[in-house]
Amino acid sequence: MKISNILFAFAGSMGSGYLATKVMEKVSMKLFELGPQKDQEKEEEVRPGPPFKIAAKKTLKNLGFELNEDQEKMMGQVFHFGLGMGWAGLYPILKYTNSFSTTSNGLITGASLSLIVDEGITPALGFSAPNKKYPTSTHIRGFLAHLVYGVAVAVIYEGISGIVSKIDERR
Repeated sequence: MKISNILFAFAGSMGSGYLATKVMEKVSMKLFELGPQKDQEKEEEVRPGPPFKIAAKKTLKNLGFELNEDQEKMMGQVFHFGLGMGWAGLYPILKYTNSFSTTSNGLITGASLSLIVDEGITPALGFSAPNKKYPTSTHIRGFLAHLVYGVAVAVIYEGISGIVSKIDERR
């Protein structure tokens, strides 16, 4: 693989990850609103706060930084979008190493983020309440939202790739 392809894969996945994270947020919020009221109340009761904000606060505290509320909010967003942008790099790795479809690689990207990070690392590190405290609908919503994230990464990445290919053809 040429170095320019590697650089494009990196930049393209970062951009697609950012946009896909925005899409995922909208989908997750809508699914939350459509969910059962009792599940919404239970989730709010057990949730210690936004996991990305808790992750930022705990991580930076372990590095010796004390954050005020505004800094926690900002760094939470950095962690949230940073994870979305970074995880999107899995998509081009899958694309160039298997013969699966764009959709399949996108679904793998989203499902792996949901299962490894949301269902595994996040509660294990105390960035959320333990999984068993949340209603089943919370886990289903999160998984579906992350599938949307993965497919959005794939579609956006392929769109960017197509535009870049057209530009290259004109040179």
